[in-house]
Amino acid sequence: MIRVVTSAERHTSEKEWIRSEFSFSFADYDDPSNAHFGCILAHNDNCLSPMQGFKEHPHHDLEIVSYVVTGTLEHQDNLGNNTLLPAGTVQVMSAGTGISHSERNPSAEEPVRFIQMWFLPSRPCHEPSWRSRNFSREERLNKCIPVASGAAGQGDTAGLPIHADISLYIPVLETGRELVLGQSENKRVYLFLISGHLEVGCDDGVFQLEPGDSARIRKSCNLYIKGTSSEGEAEFILAEIP
Repeated sequence: MIRVVTSAERHTSEKEWIRSEFSFSFADYDDPSNAHFGCILAHNDNCLSPMQGFKEHPHHDLEIVSYVVTGTLEHQDNLGNNTLLPAGTVQVMSAGTGISHSERNPSAEEPVRFIQMWFLPSRPCHEPSWRSRNFSREERLNKCIPVASGAAGQGDTAGLPIHADISLYIPVLETGRELVLGQSENKRVYLFLISGHLEVGCDDGVFQLEPGDSARIRKSCNLYIKGTSSEGEAEFILAEIP
């Protein structure tokens, strides 16, 4: 079964310093019927104003993945990491037994757009850790390479390591190009369109996605994803999850 959730169906949280679109129940958006999809607990599409940010705060037993779409994000944590994350960077933070961090926009002029997803770990009480890597457009063009994976440790092709049984991809798909994903019986698929336009097909039919739309796929089927943008390319997040 595939369920398409349009951009307009997301919950908008707008403050002076940040605008967020919540795909799942989060913060001031309380919806028990939309609390998670598989092991995904949160998917927030954030636009952070210049010189603004999240003050240091703690997490535990969460796998937190952030992707910087535009602009630059500054990260600090109590593990000693202090770095700038430019557009194209994926950050994986395993909160485990406890981690504190802050995220801010260091620019005085430009906003930063970043997407953050929370996943349940495969088991609790991991040692906290943090990693990041920039993935170029060329690496991701017209193919699915993992940017984060529970299979990490099997070489660079496994992506950044994460303590969850997931594979996360952020492809860039040219118009007319197609990707085929064979889905296994015990996996769900979550797809979110960052920019451009996509055609998604499976046993349930063919669906047209616009920026901000997502698709939640629950049953085993071959998934066909085709770029349909009249101009430019389509960039999207694809997660295979339990």
